[in-house]
Amino acid sequence: MLFWIIFFLCALTIFISGIKLSKYADIIAEKSGLGRTWIGLFLMGSITSLPELFTGIGSVTYSDVPNIALGDVLGSCVFNMVIFAFFYAFYLKKTPTIKTYKGHTLSSAFNILLLSVVTLSIFVENKVPSIKWIGLYTLFIVLIYFIAIKFLYTFEKEHWQSFFKDMKFELKYEDLPLKPIIIKYTLNAIAIIIAATLLPKIGEKLAEITGLGQTFIGNIFIALATSLPEIVITGFAIKRGAVDLAIGNVLGSNMFNIFILAIDDFFYTKGALFSFIEKTHLISGLSCIIMTSVAIIGFTYRTERKKFFIPWDSIIIVFIFLINLFLLYIMR
Repeated sequence: MLFWIIFFLCALTIFISGIKLSKYADIIAEKSGLGRTWIGLFLMGSITSLPELFTGIGSVTYSDVPNIALGDVLGSCVFNMVIFAFFYAFYLKKTPTIKTYKGHTLSSAFNILLLSVVTLSIFVENKVPSIKWIGLYTLFIVLIYFIAIKFLYTFEKEHWQSFFKDMKFELKYEDLPLKPIIIKYTLNAIAIIIAATLLPKIGEKLAEITGLGQTFIGNIFIALATSLPEIVITGFAIKRGAVDLAIGNVLGSNMFNIFILAIDDFFYTKGALFSFIEKTHLISGLSCIIMTSVAIIGFTYRTERKKFFIPWDSIIIVFIFLINLFLLYIMR
């Protein structure tokens, strides 16, 4: 019972600090003089992956629970797609027509490519060559990630400049001093880091107590806790009517989550990371590939709101999530 209480306290800390950070980032973006443009997106978007990053590092260093690290990343990717499905459906309910930016198709394709490298590497396990303790797949992940950043930056540069030039933002925080806001932002970021660092040990204990195993705990409970900032940031963007920013945050977070696996492999000096994990993680990896593929079809096909109360692609994504949950449970 004690470990469940600590888990929920960590999750609550991540959630509350995530809400505060989204507000503080908005204030800093305005007060910086650059408006809510790139700096606003950077501050709000980067914080959403802090829990996964520090949970992963903690899992492969002092805790030595690589299944928690991998389960957290892949589970977070799956949860992010569910977050996307929920908020996308909510936005479509309010808006008669919607045309999402075609750059999302490109970022989704890179997500599928990265996830494919991960799932293939999980399948072949220790048969993949390694350099010292670092798996060859890690180098591929790093290479693909930076190629994706380059491609997406080049592809989106003109669009985002035009987008922000046309956007009109009212000044809401003129009377607030900047320095205290930066301090509060930093303190809440530290709170998230501390809570995320505690999660691996808590996950390990919960796996022992419940008998559900590290893979299931990592993919579901730890992943849900570390995905809470994405819920906050995505909801924040949708509330402002910036559906492209919300989708971009989810897809960008998933890309960085996969990159975190490469970071984890560098820290896991015991050997190539994927040589010490269970193949059950293939379920989440393949589920996320299918979810992202469905999202691409939705981006390409839909230009108008259909008759369904809930969009078909959101329904399919949630259905795949439920199948993923069921398979993880029976395969635990």
